[in-house]
Amino acid sequence: MEARRLGVLEVSAIGLGCMGMSEFYGPADEAEAIATIHRALDLGVTLLDTADMYGPFTNEQLVGRAIRGRRAQVVLATKCGIVRDAANPRARGVNGRPEYIRASCDASLRRLGVDHVDLYQLHRVDPTVPIEDSVGAMAELVRAGKTRAIGLSEAGPGTLRRAHAVHPIASLQTEYSMLTRDVEAEVLPVCRTLGVGFLAYSPLGRGLLTGRYRSRADFDAGDYRLLTPRFADGALERNVVLATSVAALAQEKGCTPAQLALAWLLAQGPEVVPIPGTRTCRRLEENVGAAAVTLSTAELARLDGAMYSCVGAVSSGRDDARRSSVP
Repeated sequence: MEARRLGVLEVSAIGLGCMGMSEFYGPADEAEAIATIHRALDLGVTLLDTADMYGPFTNEQLVGRAIRGRRAQVVLATKCGIVRDAANPRARGVNGRPEYIRASCDASLRRLGVDHVDLYQLHRVDPTVPIEDSVGAMAELVRAGKTRAIGLSEAGPGTLRRAHAVHPIASLQTEYSMLTRDVEAEVLPVCRTLGVGFLAYSPLGRGLLTGRYRSRADFDAGDYRLLTPRFADGALERNVVLATSVAALAQEKGCTPAQLALAWLLAQGPEVVPIPGTRTCRRLEENVGAAAVTLSTAELARLDGAMYSCVGAVSSGRDDARRSSVP
């Protein structure tokens, strides 16, 4: 597995998002999830990404159990900043206060069963707290040895610049895929200028680019995607147009649609590290296989042409509220 850099951290070119192992995508099997994490480590995937709000809290516990005895193989990333309401699981709050960040980090370390994480991220920027204050608290965690590096999630270019001026930001985590490319306008250029790595979450378009989902009937009951705009009646059908184009190109290339989508992201620059989530070893092995798929300049241009020809599908699939409402 090729190595890429997130600031001071060296990570595998493809990471593993662990969120779906605990909730959001229907029923999950903990034994299979832990086996998937173990298989990831065996295949050279080093970056595991979790957060305190996944579960909530239970995903960190699961990851902690999975890496017991294998901590040295893991670049462990977690996040704080999105607050869940136990009485209303769908409710979300944002908290970037320094005292909250410090307490959240300590709680995450206890759940994970480790004395430090490698990357501690602010899951959402709190508009009521200056980013300098939030990042200042995270910098204290670095000095205390509780994390090796810090990152942000869903921060705009101006906020990223201000944060980086307080303490080096190792990574910015934001949705990025063939279906969601808005970061290319301003966010990615700033990351490149500052030397900030980019963690691409939902790199498979929340499953749309795998070729598995073609109608709302394809989802398990309780899957949160059924509540999001891109999977609504009308929008889903238009998004499937692009997914079908990707699948056709993948067949010609001799790889799966998921592998093609991940290979496309890897080709966008050495700072981009996709973190596809999965709950099964089979899907994990498929995703990791994307590292062996190379795309020529002509093939990349052809993919861009397919995307632009489906621009209506892309725009209709945008979850405009995702920065506050979804993981």
